[in-house]
Amino acid sequence: MLARKYHYLIALAREKHFGRAAASCHISPSTLSAAIRDLETELGVTLVERGQQFAGLTVEGRSVVEYAQRMAASAEGLRQELGRLREGLTGHLRLGVIPTALTVVAALTSAFVRRHPMVNIEVLSLSTGDILHRLQSFELEAGVVYLETGNSPALESIPLWNEKHVFVTSEDNPLAKRKSISWKAAAQAPLVLLTPDMHNRKITDRVFHELGCDPKPSLETNSIVSILAHVRTGLWSGILPQGVLEQIGLPKGLRMIPLVQPEVGWATCLVLPRRQPPTPLAAALMEEAGKLA
Repeated sequence: MLARKYHYLIALAREKHFGRAAASCHISPSTLSAAIRDLETELGVTLVERGQQFAGLTVEGRSVVEYAQRMAASAEGLRQELGRLREGLTGHLRLGVIPTALTVVAALTSAFVRRHPMVNIEVLSLSTGDILHRLQSFELEAGVVYLETGNSPALESIPLWNEKHVFVTSEDNPLAKRKSISWKAAAQAPLVLLTPDMHNRKITDRVFHELGCDPKPSLETNSIVSILAHVRTGLWSGILPQGVLEQIGLPKGLRMIPLVQPEVGWATCLVLPRRQPPTPLAAALMEEAGKLA
């Protein structure tokens, strides 16, 4: 298929460190370095900026890596197709998922495994930026992101579900008696929110900004579990996607209250590199996503 030394170069581009790249390929750093020097001699160009440590790829090196990534992805697609013809769909499906969709994505993965039980699935919690980058470098087969970030000519996008947000607070909080709560009222409560780098937080901040609100959360975390744990103490309230709580269940002692004025929702989608034809794994995943939508 693709010469092993190209795989070593892909690993070096991914890890940005000779030692880590060698470990990921199960070889010694000297073997990896020698293979890349051999590749440079074969191609007649310098691929790696060398110093005391890895200093990056040259322009030619980045071009070769992109070519090698496409070739490696094509070779993997061929292996999947040959395996499908012999014994049904097999392989390793790597799926990057934004943290707020980690629970609801089980609806997609479970439906896929029921149809294709010999496929192993790896679900990784990643930021939107990481997902899009890894899709571009063929380190993921697919991702789950918000629809507004998945609109790219280079990506195939399939809407999955619409997401509403709810106000979560302890049963002892006076706000817990309400049947609904406005976003403006929620902004006045002591809040624990996701960290500002997370896309879900950017979305909630946008709603507050459009309403002229400027909430000051006294605690921020990149973990939904951590938000729920802190809300249970009774010192904070939180804002979370409703689907997360419906999937894992609302912890004892907490109340979930609809957010209104305005009632807003955000669409999530499955994104995959736009390729013709798609790999067998990608095609099968798109089929299940279409049913789920």
